[in-house]
Amino acid sequence: MKEYILALDQGTTSSRAIIFDNDGRPVAAVQKEFRQYFPKPGWVEHDAEEIWSSQSGVALDVIKKAKLKSVNIKAIGITNQRETTVVWNRKTGRPVHKAIVWQDRRTADFCDKLKKEGTDKKILKKTGLIVDAYFSATKVKWILDNVKGARKLADEGQLAFGTIDSWLVWNLTKGKLHITDVSNASRTMLFNIHTLKWDNELLKIFNIPASMLPEVRSSSEIYGNTSGLFDTEIPVAGIAGDQQAALFGQMCIEPGMVKNTYGTGCFMMMNIGKKPIESKNKLLTTIAWRIGNETYYALEGSIFIGGAVVQWLRDGLGIIKKSADVEKLASQVKDSGGVYFVPAFAGLGAPHWEQHARGTLVGMTRGTTSSHIARAALDSIAFQTYDVLQAMQEDSGIVIRELRVDGGATVNNKLMQFQSDLLQAAVVRPKITETTALGAAYLAGLAVGFWGSQDEISHQWQEDRKFNPAINTAELKGLVKGWHRAVNTAKHWASDID
Repeated sequence: MKEYILALDQGTTSSRAIIFDNDGRPVAAVQKEFRQYFPKPGWVEHDAEEIWSSQSGVALDVIKKAKLKSVNIKAIGITNQRETTVVWNRKTGRPVHKAIVWQDRRTADFCDKLKKEGTDKKILKKTGLIVDAYFSATKVKWILDNVKGARKLADEGQLAFGTIDSWLVWNLTKGKLHITDVSNASRTMLFNIHTLKWDNELLKIFNIPASMLPEVRSSSEIYGNTSGLFDTEIPVAGIAGDQQAALFGQMCIEPGMVKNTYGTGCFMMMNIGKKPIESKNKLLTTIAWRIGNETYYALEGSIFIGGAVVQWLRDGLGIIKKSADVEKLASQVKDSGGVYFVPAFAGLGAPHWEQHARGTLVGMTRGTTSSHIARAALDSIAFQTYDVLQAMQEDSGIVIRELRVDGGATVNNKLMQFQSDLLQAAVVRPKITETTALGAAYLAGLAVGFWGSQDEISHQWQEDRKFNPAINTAELKGLVKGWHRAVNTAKHWASDID
Protein backbone atom coordinates (compact mmCIF):
# COMPACT_ATOMS: atom_id res chain seq x y z
CA MET A 1 0.00 0.00 0.00
CA LYS A 2 1.38 3.39 -1.02
CA GLU A 3 1.70 5.90 1.82
CA TYR A 4 1.73 9.68 1.94
CA ILE A 5 2.04 12.58 4.40
CA LEU A 6 -0.81 15.07 4.88
CA ALA A 7 0.23 18.66 5.69
CA LEU A 8 -2.30 21.05 7.20
CA ASP A 9 -1.24 24.61 6.40
CA GLN A 10 -3.43 26.98 8.39
CA GLY A 11 -2.70 30.52 7.18
CA THR A 12 -3.92 34.03 7.86
CA THR A 13 -6.46 34.16 5.05
CA SER A 14 -7.01 30.51 4.13
CA SER A 15 -6.76 26.92 5.32
CA ARG A 16 -4.98 24.48 3.05
CA ALA A 17 -4.28 20.79 2.98
CA ILE A 18 -1.57 19.25 0.79
CA ILE A 19 -0.63 15.60 0.36
CA PHE A 20 3.06 14.85 -0.32
CA ASP A 21 4.66 11.69 -1.67
CA ASN A 22 8.00 10.18 -0.65
CA ASP A 23 9.89 12.43 -3.10
CA GLY A 24 8.49 15.53 -1.37
CA ARG A 25 6.22 16.29 -4.33
CA PRO A 26 2.67 17.60 -3.83
CA VAL A 27 0.11 15.05 -5.03
CA ALA A 28 -3.05 17.08 -4.35
CA ALA A 29 -3.96 20.37 -2.66
CA VAL A 30 -7.21 21.98 -1.51
CA GLN A 31 -7.59 25.50 -0.16
CA LYS A 32 -10.44 27.43 1.40
CA GLU A 33 -10.50 31.10 2.36
CA PHE A 34 -12.26 32.21 5.53
CA ARG A 35 -13.66 35.50 6.76
CA GLN A 36 -11.57 38.34 8.18
CA TYR A 37 -13.12 40.56 10.86
CA PHE A 38 -12.08 44.18 11.42
CA PRO A 39 -14.30 45.36 14.34
CA LYS A 40 -12.31 48.58 14.94
CA PRO A 41 -9.38 50.33 13.23
CA GLY A 42 -6.24 48.27 13.86
CA TRP A 43 -8.22 45.27 15.17
CA VAL A 44 -8.14 41.96 13.26
CA GLU A 45 -10.05 38.84 14.29
CA HIS A 46 -10.87 35.35 13.01
CA ASP A 47 -13.64 32.94 13.96
CA ALA A 48 -11.67 30.02 15.46
CA GLU A 49 -14.54 27.62 14.80
CA GLU A 50 -14.57 28.63 11.14
CA ILE A 51 -10.81 28.03 11.04
CA TRP A 52 -11.38 24.51 12.36
CA SER A 53 -14.27 23.76 10.00
CA SER A 54 -12.34 25.07 6.97
CA GLN A 55 -9.18 23.16 7.95
CA SER A 56 -10.96 19.88 8.70
CA GLY A 57 -12.99 20.31 5.51
CA VAL A 58 -9.97 20.69 3.23
CA ALA A 59 -8.22 17.79 5.02
CA LEU A 60 -11.10 15.46 4.07
CA ASP A 61 -11.43 16.97 0.57
CA VAL A 62 -7.75 16.58 -0.32
CA ILE A 63 -7.76 12.85 0.51
CA LYS A 64 -10.81 12.45 -1.74
CA LYS A 65 -9.20 14.59 -4.47
CA ALA A 66 -6.07 12.41 -4.41
CA LYS A 67 -8.33 9.32 -4.68
CA LEU A 68 -6.88 7.99 -1.43
CA LYS A 69 -8.26 6.77 1.87
CA SER A 70 -7.20 7.86 5.34
CA VAL A 71 -5.37 4.52 5.74
CA ASN A 72 -2.93 5.77 3.04
CA ILE A 73 -1.92 8.73 5.22
CA LYS A 74 1.13 7.80 7.30
CA ALA A 75 1.07 10.98 9.42
CA ILE A 76 -0.18 14.55 9.66
CA GLY A 77 2.09 17.59 9.95
CA ILE A 78 0.70 20.95 11.04
CA THR A 79 1.96 24.42 10.23
CA ASN A 80 0.14 27.58 11.18
CA GLN A 81 -0.12 31.35 11.28
CA ARG A 82 1.77 32.21 14.44
CA GLU A 83 0.90 34.43 17.43
CA THR A 84 -2.84 34.37 16.59
CA THR A 85 -4.52 33.67 19.90
CA VAL A 86 -7.45 31.43 20.82
CA VAL A 87 -8.87 31.07 24.33
CA TRP A 88 -11.49 28.37 24.75
CA ASN A 89 -13.52 26.64 27.44
CA ARG A 90 -12.08 23.22 28.26
CA LYS A 91 -15.52 21.73 29.00
CA THR A 92 -17.45 22.99 25.98
CA GLY A 93 -14.52 23.29 23.55
CA ARG A 94 -15.98 26.64 22.47
CA PRO A 95 -13.86 29.82 22.17
CA VAL A 96 -14.77 32.56 24.65
CA HIS A 97 -13.97 35.25 22.06
CA LYS A 98 -12.95 35.46 18.43
CA ALA A 99 -9.30 34.63 17.75
CA ILE A 100 -7.12 37.75 17.95
CA VAL A 101 -4.86 37.75 14.87
CA TRP A 102 -1.13 38.44 14.84
CA GLN A 103 -1.79 41.65 12.84
CA ASP A 104 -4.04 43.07 15.58
CA ARG A 105 -2.84 46.28 17.28
CA ARG A 106 -5.35 46.67 20.14
CA THR A 107 -2.72 46.06 22.83
CA ALA A 108 -0.19 48.59 21.49
CA ASP A 109 -0.75 51.01 24.40
CA PHE A 110 -0.13 48.27 26.97
CA CYS A 111 3.11 47.41 25.13
CA ASP A 112 4.13 51.09 25.33
CA LYS A 113 3.51 50.94 29.09
CA LEU A 114 5.81 47.90 29.45
CA LYS A 115 8.52 49.77 27.52
CA LYS A 116 8.19 52.87 29.70
CA GLU A 117 8.56 50.70 32.81
CA GLY A 118 11.67 49.04 31.32
CA THR A 119 10.04 45.58 31.53
CA ASP A 120 10.70 45.08 27.82
CA LYS A 121 14.41 44.47 28.50
CA LYS A 122 13.64 41.56 30.83
CA ILE A 123 11.17 40.11 28.30
CA LEU A 124 13.73 40.41 25.46
CA LYS A 125 16.41 38.60 27.51
CA LYS A 126 14.13 35.64 28.24
CA THR A 127 12.16 35.37 25.00
CA GLY A 128 14.32 36.90 22.26
CA LEU A 129 11.27 39.01 21.34
CA ILE A 130 10.77 42.76 21.16
CA VAL A 131 7.70 43.82 23.12
CA ASP A 132 4.96 44.38 20.57
CA ALA A 133 1.22 43.82 20.13
CA TYR A 134 2.19 41.25 17.48
CA PHE A 135 2.82 38.48 20.03
CA SER A 136 0.30 36.32 21.92
CA ALA A 137 0.81 37.29 25.58
CA THR A 138 -0.88 40.71 25.44
CA LYS A 139 -3.74 39.22 23.38
CA VAL A 140 -4.44 36.58 26.06
CA LYS A 141 -4.35 39.29 28.74
CA TRP A 142 -6.79 41.41 26.73
CA ILE A 143 -9.27 38.51 26.46
CA LEU A 144 -9.06 37.78 30.20
CA ASP A 145 -9.49 41.48 31.04
CA ASN A 146 -12.29 42.26 28.57
CA VAL A 147 -14.46 39.17 28.10
CA LYS A 148 -17.10 38.94 30.82
CA GLY A 149 -16.38 36.09 33.23
CA ALA A 150 -13.18 35.00 31.44
CA ARG A 151 -10.77 35.93 34.25
CA LYS A 152 -12.83 33.95 36.80
CA LEU A 153 -13.02 30.87 34.54
CA ALA A 154 -9.26 31.09 33.88
CA ASP A 155 -8.50 31.29 37.62
CA GLU A 156 -10.66 28.17 38.11
CA GLY A 157 -8.62 26.30 35.49
CA GLN A 158 -11.50 26.08 33.03
CA LEU A 159 -9.93 27.98 30.11
CA ALA A 160 -7.28 26.85 27.64
CA PHE A 161 -5.03 29.13 25.61
CA GLY A 162 -3.39 28.12 22.40
CA THR A 163 -1.93 29.38 19.17
CA ILE A 164 -3.63 27.94 16.08
CA ASP A 165 -1.59 24.70 16.13
CA SER A 166 -2.88 23.95 19.66
CA TRP A 167 -6.46 24.69 18.60
CA LEU A 168 -6.20 22.33 15.61
CA VAL A 169 -4.63 19.49 17.63
CA TRP A 170 -7.25 19.90 20.37
CA ASN A 171 -10.00 19.48 17.76
CA LEU A 172 -8.23 16.73 15.79
CA THR A 173 -7.92 14.65 18.99
CA LYS A 174 -11.34 15.61 20.42
CA GLY A 175 -9.75 17.42 23.38
CA LYS A 176 -7.31 14.66 24.34
CA LEU A 177 -4.24 16.78 23.58
CA HIS A 178 -3.56 20.36 24.63
CA ILE A 179 -0.05 20.84 23.22
CA THR A 180 2.17 23.12 21.17
CA ASP A 181 5.71 22.83 19.85
CA VAL A 182 8.78 24.88 20.80
CA SER A 183 8.65 27.02 17.64
CA ASN A 184 5.10 28.23 18.35
CA ALA A 185 5.72 28.54 22.10
CA SER A 186 8.68 30.81 21.36
CA ARG A 187 6.28 33.32 19.71
CA THR A 188 3.99 33.83 22.69
CA MET A 189 6.24 36.13 24.79
CA LEU A 190 5.63 33.69 27.68
CA PHE A 191 8.30 31.07 26.85
CA ASN A 192 11.93 31.18 27.95
CA ILE A 193 14.00 30.20 24.90
CA HIS A 194 17.03 29.37 27.09
CA THR A 195 15.34 27.04 29.60
CA LEU A 196 12.75 25.81 27.03
CA LYS A 197 9.99 26.26 29.61
CA TRP A 198 7.03 28.54 30.26
CA ASP A 199 8.36 31.33 32.46
CA ASN A 200 6.57 32.11 35.75
CA GLU A 201 7.91 35.66 35.88
CA LEU A 202 6.50 36.38 32.42
CA LEU A 203 3.15 34.83 33.35
CA LYS A 204 3.06 37.19 36.34
CA ILE A 205 3.82 40.25 34.16
CA PHE A 206 0.85 39.43 31.90
CA ASN A 207 -1.35 38.05 34.69
CA ILE A 208 -1.98 34.74 32.91
CA PRO A 209 -2.64 31.56 34.93
CA ALA A 210 -0.25 28.69 34.10
CA SER A 211 -3.24 26.32 33.96
CA MET A 212 -4.25 27.84 30.60
CA LEU A 213 -1.02 26.86 28.84
CA PRO A 214 -0.45 23.91 26.50
CA GLU A 215 2.27 21.31 27.09
CA VAL A 216 5.35 22.15 25.00
CA ARG A 217 6.68 19.33 22.81
CA SER A 218 9.35 18.98 20.11
CA SER A 219 8.59 19.78 16.47
CA SER A 220 8.89 16.20 15.25
CA GLU A 221 7.41 13.38 17.32
CA ILE A 222 4.23 11.29 17.46
CA TYR A 223 1.98 13.39 19.72
CA GLY A 224 -1.12 11.21 19.44
CA ASN A 225 -3.80 10.07 16.98
CA THR A 226 -6.74 11.82 15.38
CA SER A 227 -10.18 10.93 16.70
CA GLY A 228 -13.42 10.83 14.70
CA LEU A 229 -12.61 13.02 11.70
CA PHE A 230 -11.15 10.35 9.40
CA ASP A 231 -12.20 6.74 8.73
CA THR A 232 -9.06 5.56 10.53
CA GLU A 233 -6.86 7.12 13.18
CA ILE A 234 -3.85 9.05 11.81
CA PRO A 235 -0.81 10.02 13.91
CA VAL A 236 -0.23 13.75 14.35
CA ALA A 237 3.56 13.86 14.23
CA GLY A 238 4.91 17.29 13.24
CA ILE A 239 4.19 20.88 14.31
CA ALA A 240 5.99 24.11 13.43
CA GLY A 241 5.00 27.75 13.05
CA ASP A 242 4.70 28.71 9.40
CA GLN A 243 8.04 30.52 9.07
CA GLN A 244 10.01 27.84 10.88
CA ALA A 245 8.30 25.21 8.72
CA ALA A 246 9.31 27.16 5.59
CA LEU A 247 12.94 27.35 6.82
CA PHE A 248 12.91 23.57 7.22
CA GLY A 249 11.07 23.02 3.94
CA GLN A 250 13.73 25.12 2.17
CA MET A 251 16.31 22.82 3.77
CA CYS A 252 18.08 25.72 5.46
CA ILE A 253 19.38 23.23 8.01
CA GLU A 254 22.95 24.62 8.26
CA PRO A 255 23.83 27.79 10.21
CA GLY A 256 24.02 30.86 7.92
CA MET A 257 21.37 29.67 5.47
CA VAL A 258 18.54 32.17 4.89
CA LYS A 259 15.02 32.06 3.46
CA ASN A 260 12.35 34.69 2.89
CA THR A 261 8.66 33.82 2.66
CA TYR A 262 6.47 36.21 0.70
CA GLY A 263 2.99 35.66 2.11
CA THR A 264 0.47 38.04 3.69
CA GLY A 265 3.52 39.39 5.49
CA CYS A 266 7.17 38.69 4.64
CA PHE A 267 9.35 36.74 7.01
CA MET A 268 13.07 36.36 6.64
CA MET A 269 14.76 33.75 8.76
CA MET A 270 18.37 32.72 9.21
CA ASN A 271 19.46 29.45 10.80
CA ILE A 272 21.96 30.42 13.53
CA GLY A 273 22.59 26.94 14.93
CA LYS A 274 22.25 25.60 18.47
CA LYS A 275 22.96 28.80 20.41
CA PRO A 276 20.78 31.93 20.40
CA ILE A 277 22.30 35.26 19.28
CA GLU A 278 20.90 38.44 20.83
CA SER A 279 20.15 40.89 18.02
CA LYS A 280 21.53 44.41 18.19
CA ASN A 281 19.38 45.48 15.22
CA LYS A 282 15.86 44.78 16.49
CA LEU A 283 15.55 41.36 14.92
CA LEU A 284 13.89 38.55 16.82
CA THR A 285 15.73 35.55 18.20
CA THR A 286 13.42 32.59 17.97
CA ILE A 287 13.42 28.80 18.08
CA ALA A 288 13.60 27.26 14.61
CA TRP A 289 12.73 23.70 15.65
CA ARG A 290 13.57 20.91 18.05
CA ILE A 291 14.15 17.40 16.70
CA GLY A 292 15.15 14.73 19.20
CA ASN A 293 17.39 16.45 21.76
CA GLU A 294 18.64 19.17 19.42
CA THR A 295 17.19 22.66 19.42
CA TYR A 296 18.03 25.01 16.56
CA TYR A 297 17.64 28.78 16.77
CA ALA A 298 17.01 31.44 14.14
CA LEU A 299 17.18 35.19 13.65
CA GLU A 300 13.98 36.55 12.15
CA GLY A 301 12.84 39.78 10.59
CA SER A 302 9.07 40.13 10.45
CA ILE A 303 7.43 42.38 7.84
CA PHE A 304 3.74 42.76 8.63
CA ILE A 305 2.49 43.71 5.17
CA GLY A 306 3.97 41.88 2.18
CA GLY A 307 1.59 40.23 -0.27
CA ALA A 308 -1.29 41.87 1.63
CA VAL A 309 -0.35 45.13 -0.12
CA VAL A 310 -1.47 43.54 -3.41
CA GLN A 311 -4.76 42.47 -1.78
CA TRP A 312 -5.23 46.10 -0.74
CA LEU A 313 -4.67 47.30 -4.32
CA ARG A 314 -7.40 44.81 -5.31
CA ASP A 315 -9.93 45.20 -2.48
CA GLY A 316 -9.19 48.62 -1.00
CA LEU A 317 -8.12 50.70 -3.98
CA GLY A 318 -9.80 48.65 -6.74
CA ILE A 319 -7.08 49.21 -9.35
CA ILE A 320 -6.77 45.47 -10.13
CA LYS A 321 -9.46 42.77 -10.37
CA LYS A 322 -7.34 39.87 -9.16
CA SER A 323 -3.97 39.71 -7.41
CA ALA A 324 -2.24 38.16 -10.45
CA ASP A 325 -3.01 41.34 -12.46
CA VAL A 326 -0.51 43.40 -10.47
CA GLU A 327 2.55 42.33 -12.46
CA LYS A 328 0.93 43.33 -15.77
CA LEU A 329 -0.16 46.73 -14.39
CA ALA A 330 3.27 47.41 -12.83
CA SER A 331 5.00 46.41 -16.09
CA GLN A 332 3.39 49.33 -17.94
CA VAL A 333 6.03 51.64 -16.42
CA LYS A 334 9.80 51.20 -16.30
CA ASP A 335 9.92 52.18 -12.59
CA SER A 336 7.76 53.77 -9.90
CA GLY A 337 8.45 57.29 -11.18
CA GLY A 338 9.76 58.42 -7.79
CA VAL A 339 6.71 57.11 -5.93
CA TYR A 340 7.36 55.22 -2.67
CA PHE A 341 4.73 53.24 -0.81
CA VAL A 342 5.32 52.32 2.84
CA PRO A 343 2.55 49.77 3.58
CA ALA A 344 2.53 50.24 7.37
CA PHE A 345 -1.17 49.33 7.66
CA ALA A 346 -0.42 47.41 10.87
CA GLY A 347 2.63 49.41 11.98
CA LEU A 348 6.23 48.77 10.93
CA GLY A 349 7.94 45.49 11.87
CA ALA A 350 11.66 44.71 11.77
CA PRO A 351 14.04 46.44 11.96
CA HIS A 352 12.00 49.58 12.78
CA TRP A 353 9.37 48.29 15.23
CA GLU A 354 7.18 51.38 15.13
CA GLN A 355 3.75 50.07 16.04
CA HIS A 356 1.94 53.38 15.56
CA ALA A 357 3.21 53.98 12.00
CA ARG A 358 0.57 53.88 9.26
CA GLY A 359 0.60 53.42 5.50
CA THR A 360 2.22 56.26 3.55
CA LEU A 361 2.34 57.01 -0.19
CA VAL A 362 4.87 59.72 -1.13
CA GLY A 363 6.46 61.26 -4.20
CA MET A 364 3.30 61.54 -6.31
CA THR A 365 2.90 64.13 -9.08
CA ARG A 366 0.18 64.86 -11.62
CA GLY A 367 1.90 62.32 -13.86
CA THR A 368 1.50 59.49 -11.32
CA THR A 369 -0.74 56.67 -12.57
CA SER A 370 -2.18 53.46 -11.12
CA SER A 371 0.79 51.66 -12.77
CA HIS A 372 3.27 53.71 -10.73
CA ILE A 373 1.35 52.94 -7.53
CA ALA A 374 1.25 49.22 -8.40
CA ARG A 375 5.00 49.28 -9.09
CA ALA A 376 5.68 51.14 -5.82
CA ALA A 377 3.56 48.58 -3.95
CA LEU A 378 5.60 45.68 -5.36
CA ASP A 379 8.84 47.57 -4.74
CA SER A 380 7.83 48.06 -1.08
CA ILE A 381 7.95 44.29 -0.53
CA ALA A 382 11.54 44.18 -1.81
CA PHE A 383 12.63 47.33 0.08
CA GLN A 384 11.34 45.99 3.40
CA THR A 385 13.19 42.73 2.77
CA TYR A 386 16.37 44.73 2.03
CA ASP A 387 16.16 46.47 5.44
CA VAL A 388 15.82 43.14 7.24
CA LEU A 389 18.67 41.49 5.36
CA GLN A 390 21.04 44.37 6.18
CA ALA A 391 20.20 43.98 9.90
CA MET A 392 20.66 40.21 9.70
CA GLN A 393 24.12 40.53 8.13
CA GLU A 394 25.21 42.93 10.88
CA ASP A 395 23.93 40.69 13.70
CA SER A 396 25.36 37.46 12.35
CA GLY A 397 28.57 38.81 10.83
CA ILE A 398 27.77 36.75 7.71
CA VAL A 399 27.58 38.29 4.24
CA ILE A 400 24.56 36.69 2.63
CA ARG A 401 25.24 35.61 -0.95
CA GLU A 402 22.04 33.64 -1.52
CA LEU A 403 18.44 34.05 -0.42
CA ARG A 404 16.05 31.12 -0.83
CA VAL A 405 12.52 32.37 -1.47
CA ASP A 406 9.03 30.93 -1.28
CA GLY A 407 5.41 32.01 -0.98
CA GLY A 408 2.80 33.32 -3.39
CA ALA A 409 4.61 36.48 -4.55
CA THR A 410 7.68 34.55 -5.77
CA VAL A 411 5.84 33.75 -9.03
CA ASN A 412 6.28 37.46 -9.82
CA ASN A 413 9.54 37.52 -11.80
CA LYS A 414 9.70 41.33 -11.83
CA LEU A 415 9.60 41.42 -8.03
CA MET A 416 12.20 38.64 -7.68
CA GLN A 417 14.57 40.42 -10.09
CA PHE A 418 14.17 43.73 -8.25
CA GLN A 419 14.78 41.87 -4.97
CA SER A 420 18.06 40.48 -6.29
CA ASP A 421 19.08 43.94 -7.57
CA LEU A 422 18.45 45.53 -4.19
CA LEU A 423 20.18 42.82 -2.15
CA GLN A 424 23.10 42.45 -4.57
CA ALA A 425 22.72 38.72 -3.94
CA ALA A 426 21.30 35.71 -5.74
CA VAL A 427 17.58 35.08 -5.16
CA VAL A 428 16.80 31.39 -5.61
CA ARG A 429 13.31 30.05 -6.19
CA PRO A 430 12.88 26.30 -5.61
CA LYS A 431 10.95 23.95 -7.88
CA ILE A 432 8.49 23.22 -5.08
CA THR A 433 7.35 26.57 -3.69
CA GLU A 434 4.93 25.03 -1.16
CA THR A 435 7.80 25.00 1.31
CA THR A 436 5.75 25.86 4.41
CA ALA A 437 3.48 22.83 4.03
CA LEU A 438 6.46 20.75 2.88
CA GLY A 439 8.39 21.63 6.06
CA ALA A 440 5.48 20.42 8.20
CA ALA A 441 5.29 17.23 6.11
CA TYR A 442 9.04 16.64 6.51
CA LEU A 443 8.84 17.06 10.31
CA ALA A 444 5.93 14.61 10.54
CA GLY A 445 7.53 12.18 8.09
CA LEU A 446 10.80 12.07 10.04
CA ALA A 447 8.91 11.21 13.23
CA VAL A 448 7.22 8.15 11.67
CA GLY A 449 10.18 6.95 9.59
CA PHE A 450 8.63 8.00 6.26
CA TRP A 451 11.96 9.70 5.59
CA GLY A 452 15.09 8.27 7.17
CA SER A 453 17.07 11.45 7.86
CA GLN A 454 17.42 15.18 7.21
CA ASP A 455 20.27 14.32 4.86
CA GLU A 456 17.95 12.19 2.73
CA ILE A 457 15.43 15.05 2.57
CA SER A 458 18.02 17.70 1.67
CA HIS A 459 18.74 15.89 -1.60
CA GLN A 460 15.14 16.52 -2.67
CA TRP A 461 15.53 20.32 -2.72
CA GLN A 462 15.83 21.59 -6.32
CA GLU A 463 16.33 25.03 -7.82
CA ASP A 464 13.73 26.35 -10.28
CA ARG A 465 15.28 29.70 -11.15
CA LYS A 466 18.08 31.93 -9.90
CA PHE A 467 17.84 35.74 -10.19
CA ASN A 468 21.16 37.61 -10.17
CA PRO A 469 21.71 41.36 -9.59
CA ALA A 470 21.54 43.49 -12.74
CA ILE A 471 21.89 47.11 -11.51
CA ASN A 472 24.93 49.08 -10.38
CA THR A 473 25.57 50.22 -6.81
CA ALA A 474 25.14 53.93 -7.63
CA GLU A 475 21.59 53.31 -8.86
CA LEU A 476 20.97 51.12 -5.80
CA LYS A 477 22.07 53.89 -3.40
CA GLY A 478 19.56 56.36 -4.89
CA LEU A 479 16.69 53.88 -4.62
CA VAL A 480 17.48 52.96 -1.02
CA LYS A 481 17.88 56.62 -0.01
CA GLY A 482 14.40 57.39 -1.40
CA TRP A 483 12.93 54.42 0.42
CA HIS A 484 14.42 55.45 3.77
CA ARG A 485 13.06 59.00 3.32
CA ALA A 486 9.61 57.47 2.82
CA VAL A 487 9.99 55.23 5.91
CA ASN A 488 11.02 58.26 7.98
CA THR A 489 7.85 60.02 6.81
CA ALA A 490 5.74 57.10 8.10
CA LYS A 491 7.65 57.18 11.40
CA HIS A 492 7.16 60.94 11.70
CA TRP A 493 3.41 60.43 11.33
CA ALA A 494 3.59 57.99 14.26
CA SER A 495 5.69 60.29 16.45
CA ASP A 496 3.15 63.09 16.02
CA ILE A 497 0.31 60.82 17.21
CA ASP A 498 -0.31 62.76 20.45
